[in-house]
This record gives sequence, structure tokens and C-alpha cells, in this order.
Amino acid sequence: MELADLVGKFAIKGTNQDRDQTAYKGVLELELNANNKINAFWTIGQNQTQKGTGFFKDDILVVNFNYQGEDDQIFKGVVVYRWLNRNIIKGFWSEKYGDQSTLGEENGVRINPFEEFSAN
Repeated sequence: MELADLVGKFAIKGTNQDRDQTAYKGVLELELNANNKINAFWTIGQNQTQKGTGFFKDDILVVNFNYQGEDDQIFKGVVVYRWLNRNIIKGFWSEKYGDQSTLGEENGVRINPFEEFSAN
């Protein structure tokens, strides 16, 4: 796969880095920036947003991410995605204040831009 193949939107499902493995859903959008790195933007549920920057090699994308929590605290972490093919990603992640005895997981499927357009 080429770096440009990553660009697009993905419907994601995951579990949080907690003992209960709390489930979540959202959208991940990947863009290529001027430095040939990936900018990542997540919308989790209806209102939580996260952002990060990463690099891609050998079908693996590594992204350092951050977001602002409800108490205005900044949370930081790392997510690693493996590209199974152009449209399917499988990943795991960890953040500094998460339960260190477990990892979060996140999988995604590319959203077809033509289906997204026709749905509106």
C-alpha cells in the first residue's frame, strides 16, 4: 500500500482501555499533510473529538493522539493500526491515564464516499 491509499474516512468500533472494556463507535478521518505524515481526526460518539499525527511503514500506521477530557485535562496516547487491505484496519491503543493492565482496541472499515454522499 502507498501512503495516499490511507486517506479517507473509516467507521470505527472499539473498546476502551479499562477493566470493563467499554465499547464505543465513531468515525476516523485520515489526511495526508505537507510533510508526508498522516493527520488523524476521530469523532467518538456524538461529541468527543481527538486528533493526532502519525507515520506509515510496512502496512502499519502509528499515531500519537490527544484530546481534551471533560475536566479540561489533556489526555495523550498512541494507536497502532495494521492495514489488512485498503478498506479494513485493525488496531490497538494505549494512553497515559488508562488502565495499564490492558490495551484499548479499535477496528475500522472505510466509508465509501459515494455512499456517504448519496445518504445525504
